[in-house]
Amino acid sequence: MWVRSQSDDDIVACIDFDWEGMGVNIANYIAENYPGENIACIMGLFEHVPVQMFRKTFEARVKELGKNEIVAIRDGQYTPTVAVDQAQDLIESGYEFSNLFIFNEEMAAAVVRMLKTRGLLNNPIRVITSNGAPYGIELIKEGSIDYSISTSPGWEGFVSFLALHAYTQGVITDLNQQILLPNTPITPETIDDKTKVVPWDIDPVWIDLTREYFPQYNSLY
Repeated sequence: MWVRSQSDDDIVACIDFDWEGMGVNIANYIAENYPGENIACIMGLFEHVPVQMFRKTFEARVKELGKNEIVAIRDGQYTPTVAVDQAQDLIESGYEFSNLFIFNEEMAAAVVRMLKTRGLLNNPIRVITSNGAPYGIELIKEGSIDYSISTSPGWEGFVSFLALHAYTQGVITDLNQQILLPNTPITPETIDDKTKVVPWDIDPVWIDLTREYFPQYNSLY
C-alpha cells in the first residue's frame, strides 16, 4: 500500500507485509514438520510484486534446506475457480506432493472444498496458505488448513493512515519510507491470540501492536 502527501508526486511511504520473510517462514515450516515430502504451489498473479518477493526467498530457502522438493508452481490469478482448476490439474497430471501452498485463503478455501469432495484433504494433501481471514481461521480450527500466516489488511490500513498523518503533522518528514508489517504464524496454539492472528476488522489490538512494532507513532495517539 502506497501513501502520498498532498502532492501527487511525493510518496510518503510504502506499507506492506514482509513477503520475503514469509517465503522463508513457509519453507522452514514445511521442512521442520514434513521433511521428505514434495511441495506444489498455487500463487497469485506471477506478475504481482508480492508473489515475486515470496517466490524469491521461498524457492531459495527450500533448496537451501534440502528437505523438500518443489514439483510445480502454478498461477492462480487470485481467483478461486482458477486455483481449483490448477489444483485439479496438478492432481490429474500425476504430480506427487502432499504439501500444497496456496497464496491466499480465498483461493485456499475453494481448493479445500474440492479436496474434501475428492477425499484428498489431509489424505494426503494438506493445505498451507496465508492471510488470517475470518473464514480462513475457521478452516484452520476445523483442521482443513494446516498452517497460515496473519496479514491483516485492516491493520495495514491503520499503519498507512498513521504514516501519512505523521508526515502531515511534521513528526516524520522522510519520503519514500518502506514500512513492513510483521508476519505472525497461525497455528492451533496461536489461533485465539489477537496479537498473533491480527483481526481484519477494527480492533483495539491494532493500537497495542502498533505501539510495539512502530513506536515512532506513539505521539499521535
